[in-house]
Amino acid sequence: MQAIKDAVHDYIELDALSSELLDTPEIQRLRRIRQLSTVSLVYPSANHTRFEHSLGVYHLASAAADHLDLAPTDARRVRAAALLHDVGHGPYGHQTEGVIERRLNRHHDEVGDLLTGEIANVLERYGHSSEEIAGLIAGEGQYGGLISGDLDVDRLDYLVRDAHHTGVPYGTVDHGRLVRALSFRGGELVVEEGNVRTAESVLIARTLMNSTVYRHHVSRIAGAMLDRAAEALLDAGACAPERFARFTDHELLDALSDCDATAEFAHRFSERDLYKRALWLDWAVVPKETIGISYDATRTLEAEIAGKAGCAREDVILDVPGEPSMPEAETRVVVGEEVKPLSAASSLVSGLDACARDGWRLGVYAPEVRVEAVEKAARRVLGIEATDCG
Repeated sequence: MQAIKDAVHDYIELDALSSELLDTPEIQRLRRIRQLSTVSLVYPSANHTRFEHSLGVYHLASAAADHLDLAPTDARRVRAAALLHDVGHGPYGHQTEGVIERRLNRHHDEVGDLLTGEIANVLERYGHSSEEIAGLIAGEGQYGGLISGDLDVDRLDYLVRDAHHTGVPYGTVDHGRLVRALSFRGGELVVEEGNVRTAESVLIARTLMNSTVYRHHVSRIAGAMLDRAAEALLDAGACAPERFARFTDHELLDALSDCDATAEFAHRFSERDLYKRALWLDWAVVPKETIGISYDATRTLEAEIAGKAGCAREDVILDVPGEPSMPEAETRVVVGEEVKPLSAASSLVSGLDACARDGWRLGVYAPEVRVEAVEKAARRVLGIEATDCG
């Protein structure tokens, strides 16, 4: 059995199927995609990759399969799905996910079309089909919740791994206890009696990581700039959407550098010469009809703001997050032999929901020389009083 040294989980032992999958081009490509994409512009040590993360998810899925005493065939399927769960990610991971969804109508968890060729051949040699593995990655079936669910092994690994590599103390969760607390009740994955506080710790960790790491304003600005540049690259016909979705991080930057329409962005991104915040508004002052608006509506508002500010359209980026959500709050926990959602068993959840809203921000970004004009124009277009602040 192959063993790989990992910075988070120490030695990770791979079964025969996963050892073969590890050397496929689709998995090896993940070595060249950063797990935290633009967060590395804030936390310089956050250079870990989707490859490392996939190994960590495999490790926790393997531990869960052993704890749940899954049949050997089921355990092998779960481990394979865990290792392959991120092959659908585009360059810079979640930062280009919106572009890929708009252009190809495909979410990163929808990997059926990617589990072909060498991957399919490896799976078939061990008696598995690409379809069943893709279903597990999408969260389907009794064991799909282990890979993609309210409290899955993907989440447990990335919280701990991201905290380790950024150096922040907020993502530390007792993933060992959580894995051992999992069981099935009526075919449903649950967290067993006496582990409400353990489940709460994941919500706390994710809430703190969101505010300090994942949604740091510099990362959000860089991510929004990357999204607009990617759209411009595709609009210019510099590459096909299918090719774009298979880029690595460096391949995307090279393509942006080589395209006249996006070369300036590529230079800004490489030099960390990012746009600045013209507006940074909290939940209370933003008109509720603005929250969660469509991408097309966002781009229309950007054009209107740019017109009123007297600047080029590409000088304005409007960044409107959706309403905060906590899928972990729906984790099924056992309380006195009754299975409840964590939100019904924990008074802490409502407080964390309020905390998530407190940390919510709408951003309007512009080059530093345009900030003042864009701020005034954005307030007029969005209906924000000059006295409002975030």
